[in-house]
Amino acid sequence: MAARHGGEIGSRTLTLDRKSGFCDSTSTFYSKREPMAFPPNQFLDVTTFTSSQPHGGKTVFVDAVTGRRLSFSELWLGVERVAACLYALGVRKGDVVIILSPNSIHFPIVSLSVMSLGAIITTANPINTSGEISKQIDNSSPVLAITTCQLVSKLAAASNSNLPVVLMDADHVPCDEGVKIVGRIETMIETEPSEPRVKQRVDQDDTAALLYSSGTTGTSKRVMLTHRNLIALVQAYRTRFDLEQRTVCTIPMCHVYGFGSFATGLIALGWTIVVLPRFEMAQLLSAVEVHRSSYLSLVPPILVAMVNGANEINSKYDLSSLHTVVAGGAPLRREMIEKFVENYPAVKVLQGYGLTESTAVAASMYTKEETMRYGASGLLAPNVEAKIVDPDTGRVLGVNQTGEMWIRSPTVMKGYFKNEEATAATIDSEGWLKTGDLCYIDSEGFVFVVDRLKELIKCNGYQVAPAELEALLLAHPEIADAAVVPIPDMKAGQYPMAYIVRKAGSNLSESEIMGFVAKQVSPYKRIRKVTYLASIPKNPSGKILRRELIKLRTSKL
Repeated sequence: MAARHGGEIGSRTLTLDRKSGFCDSTSTFYSKREPMAFPPNQFLDVTTFTSSQPHGGKTVFVDAVTGRRLSFSELWLGVERVAACLYALGVRKGDVVIILSPNSIHFPIVSLSVMSLGAIITTANPINTSGEISKQIDNSSPVLAITTCQLVSKLAAASNSNLPVVLMDADHVPCDEGVKIVGRIETMIETEPSEPRVKQRVDQDDTAALLYSSGTTGTSKRVMLTHRNLIALVQAYRTRFDLEQRTVCTIPMCHVYGFGSFATGLIALGWTIVVLPRFEMAQLLSAVEVHRSSYLSLVPPILVAMVNGANEINSKYDLSSLHTVVAGGAPLRREMIEKFVENYPAVKVLQGYGLTESTAVAASMYTKEETMRYGASGLLAPNVEAKIVDPDTGRVLGVNQTGEMWIRSPTVMKGYFKNEEATAATIDSEGWLKTGDLCYIDSEGFVFVVDRLKELIKCNGYQVAPAELEALLLAHPEIADAAVVPIPDMKAGQYPMAYIVRKAGSNLSESEIMGFVAKQVSPYKRIRKVTYLASIPKNPSGKILRRELIKLRTSKL
């Protein structure tokens, strides 16, 4: 029997399994990490908290395209000046400001400025259509939009284009798109406040950011993250990462992973962040080489591309400074991690797991030893509690048992914006967030994500996890990418079918693929149909857009 020790949770003293963190009496897994300390001051905004963190960093941002550098002192001066200008434009506590922009060294300045006012920053993806942006504006009712000249036409095309606009481009960039332009960020950064502004008191429980969940299994929802959530994120980063490292930002800052890392968390650690406006593999690798980056935060598609192009990459680029890749946004399969480590032996891969609803924090890896638990997403992050719940019976499960993971932590969202029904369905009365992810926690406390609960394929009464079959398919030497979705069947209910991207030059046949899988799985898990694609549709964080594939399948039936 595993050794046990007492742990104090709140006012209760509990007996926990020392290896797994599981408590029989509460049927709860508790984090094995050292708990984080939180600031006692209830009236504290995340901008003030981030700026107060001690470190020895000098340069915070470098524009990878222009080479422009921004020091920490210039960052905080810019934040104060932009906040003063936004206040002069009428932005007040509780107001929503929307930012529509690619990655930029000004993106964090805008976000931190807005949040310092007690206003709410909401991000729009630059690849969204004008119709999608119009809908987001209708939903969040912003008082101001901040965007670039290149993207302002999307605002102009929106039905509610009378929104005042602040541009992120320099003054010399012409912009005439029929919108009401009320200022430019570059000018604001250079403008000394004419008079001190009245600072409104911000509560840690006030909403700081309004980010959109990925919506891969349903309608995209607006997630309310509080100052407390983001402060907890900063504290989690301080326990996980070293100070004053160098990294390259290629993940979209409009996404919770990029927003949490590059607009808040890593700034507090004194890191130097080289900013790419968008992902291009050659630019990313050149930036690592030129700026001697030690860390990279990647989503699975980029990591997969690095594996597939490893020979060319290793011969063309000097990546000797790189020692850690932080992978998040979607589960990374064991086979892919093994291939990555084989091709880049000096680099360790730290996996993590989180949701927009948990401020991207739930489980993570810290050390090289932990990375050896291939297929895992790490241990529960500090101050995180978890339950594994049978989705059919509601029974709470234990170690090495698979069910829906529920989590409770300081990073769990306030709720969904103007959607009490969805909030109540996702967070119960005790604060447990239902993740919608099928997971198990092993005897050492490592979290394994099996699949999305709603994406399970039901075949002859059995449950088939698409991710399991995708992992097998990706292990085939001629398959570059794969996705598995259900196909209806009158007798079985559903069968698995696969969308396959073959590697260049491959003529791999449908029968060869089905035979490859059939030799390794139970009969009900066998692939019954194969379709070839040029690429698998995914969202910016690397999650497969199964709904798009199901639509494609339906259109061809």
